[in-house]
Amino acid sequence: MDALTISAASGLRARMESLEMLANNLANAATGGYKADREFYSLYIAPEAVDPSSSSSPDTLPVIERHWTDFSQGLLRSTGNPLDVAFMSKGFFSVQGPTGPLYTRNGNFRLSPQGVLTTPEGYPVRATGGGAIRSVSEKPLEFAPDGTVTQEGALLGKLELVDFNRVDALVKQGNAYFRNVDPKVAPPTAAAAQLEQGKLESSNVPTAEGAVRLVGVMRQFEMLQKAIALGSEMNRRAVEEVARVNQ
Repeated sequence: MDALTISAASGLRARMESLEMLANNLANAATGGYKADREFYSLYIAPEAVDPSSSSSPDTLPVIERHWTDFSQGLLRSTGNPLDVAFMSKGFFSVQGPTGPLYTRNGNFRLSPQGVLTTPEGYPVRATGGGAIRSVSEKPLEFAPDGTVTQEGALLGKLELVDFNRVDALVKQGNAYFRNVDPKVAPPTAAAAQLEQGKLESSNVPTAEGAVRLVGVMRQFEMLQKAIALGSEMNRRAVEEVARVNQ
């Protein structure tokens, strides 16, 4: 495969990953607490391409080295629902997932038939110490800015609000949850966390920017496809010319 086709194919692969990432961001633009993914580009140099005796630079290929998550805060929107809670600061709600604790910024909570405060997926919201918040009457719950939950003045518990000094220890699980993949990183209590009841945090996906980038990446993809087609045509003609000369 010639250098033009190799470079174009590498670019196509990187653009395909970008398209998938941008499409997923736009699909979750209305998901509460969703954090946008972004890409970090790098250049790949094959080890066999490095010639110590040569003074020329080896060929490099564009690749997406890794994805990273933008944890910046989204806009807060009022819902009027007393079970909706939003962060006005850094921090995460801790919930009990199927295989252990999960963390989320989406405070769209509800009460189970048993009166337990849960997420829309049914995961119990963890209280400080690892327990759950349980309603004891039909009266609405009240959430203090520090996460304390009361009902008719009676204390039900305090939400387990945590923060991470190293967000690189978090990986996405679903669209609004994160999982800690580094057991050495124990999330400390988010002492400075501030909550507001009756509001939800929107996704931090910039929809206009995402749409523009999506169109741009698609155009780049088309240009790279044309480059590959051009390279194939050039190779075909070169083979035909060589065959004609040798006749």
